[in-house]
Amino acid sequence: MLLLRPIPAPALRVRAKPTARRPPPRRRPPRPRASASAYGVGTSEEDAFTRSSGYLFEEGLSAEGELPTAYDIDGIAAVYRRRPLLVLRRSLQIGSSFGRWFALRYLDGVNERADDMFEVRAAQLRRILLELGPAFVKIAQAVSSRPDVIHPSYLDELSLLQDRIAPFSTDVAFDIIEKELAMPLDMVFSEISPEPVAAASLGQVYQARLRSNGKLVAVKVQRPGVQAAISLDIFILRFLAGVARKARKLNTDLQAVLDEWASSLFRVNRI
Repeated sequence: MLLLRPIPAPALRVRAKPTARRPPPRRRPPRPRASASAYGVGTSEEDAFTRSSGYLFEEGLSAEGELPTAYDIDGIAAVYRRRPLLVLRRSLQIGSSFGRWFALRYLDGVNERADDMFEVRAAQLRRILLELGPAFVKIAQAVSSRPDVIHPSYLDELSLLQDRIAPFSTDVAFDIIEKELAMPLDMVFSEISPEPVAAASLGQVYQARLRSNGKLVAVKVQRPGVQAAISLDIFILRFLAGVARKARKLNTDLQAVLDEWASSLFRVNRI
């Protein structure tokens, strides 16, 4: 999907196309880049999602061509029921990540130091959410807007998810742009920022200058594998919501709440 407009409006929206497996790196002519200092960008943070959940790129991207473009839980379920090992691996990752954290919180209570460890555990929770990826970051961003129900220490950490998301690899982003445009970057842009000028859980933005008319544009690149990752997590969370409702005999339909949130996420962000 491509959308071209001059800055300050969004200029170019690029989605990673489904592929079974990324080809090995290839040598290519230098791309047109401006200096990083010209854009005031750069990051020292590691992309925690890629490091901890990178397997979703290879295994999940193969499913993106089968996934519905609009939110459809039946369509999502049909895709992932054919991939039980991927669902199991992701479920174990989610369960072990939160399980360790809750165990530490429990031990803090036993040792009567829960209040002293609030800030430490809040920072650990933020790192867990970043590692698990876009769906959990989006949920945390929504929760961070509720200071009436969130402890200040957790609120401070979760609020960092609003504007401190580490970008994924620029080389990967440039590969996506070239594949979507079906031509080298230097044929379209006379220069492009070497690092993203903004990054979010679903994608990142580069500033570029069109070779044809010299206009500055913003190039939006969707994080690779984001549709597959979010769809898989929703599938898993929806199952857990059903189990929790039955086990605790809740009146609230947690699955319906999750469906409403997911539908809005797909619609607003055009995943």
